[in-house]
Amino acid sequence: MENIVQADALLLGRVTYQMMEEAWRLDTRTMSMPDWTEPFARAIDAAKKYVVSSTLDHVGWNTEVVRGDLGEAVHRLKQEPGKGIGLGGVTLPKALAELGLIDEYEFIVHPRVAGHGPTLFAGLSKRLDLRRVRLPEFGSGAVAMRYEPRR
Repeated sequence: MENIVQADALLLGRVTYQMMEEAWRLDTRTMSMPDWTEPFARAIDAAKKYVVSSTLDHVGWNTEVVRGDLGEAVHRLKQEPGKGIGLGGVTLPKALAELGLIDEYEFIVHPRVAGHGPTLFAGLSKRLDLRRVRLPEFGSGAVAMRYEPRR
C-alpha cells in the first residue's frame, strides 16, 4: 500500500488493470473483502493509473489508456515531475525490462506456493543483473525484495 501511495501513478497492463479494477474499484465493487484490505483498497482506488492496451476504448477509475510505441510513452511518463511510477503485471514488466526502462524492481514473495500461473520475465532476451537495496519481512511471512539494476 505504501508503494502505491508514494507513487505518482501506476502503469498496468490490460489484464492486470481489469483484474485490479474488478477487485478494488470502490464504487463498483460487488464482492465483500476483509476489513484489513480496506487501506489498500482506498489507496489503489485513489491512485492515478495508466493502462497499456490496444483494445480498451474507454476507461474510468482515474485511468488513461497508453497507446502507440511503449518505449516512447514510458519515456514521456518518466519525464514528468514526481517520485515515480509503480508498475504491475506480468507481460508489461518483461517488455519494459527489455527496453531498460525499469529503475527498481520489487518482488513480493508470499509464503504460499500456488503451483500455477504465469512466470515473471519468461523469455527475457538478456540476463538482468540486480543489486539488492531492501529486504523487509512482514508479519504474514511475506518478504518484499527490492533491487536496482546494475548498470
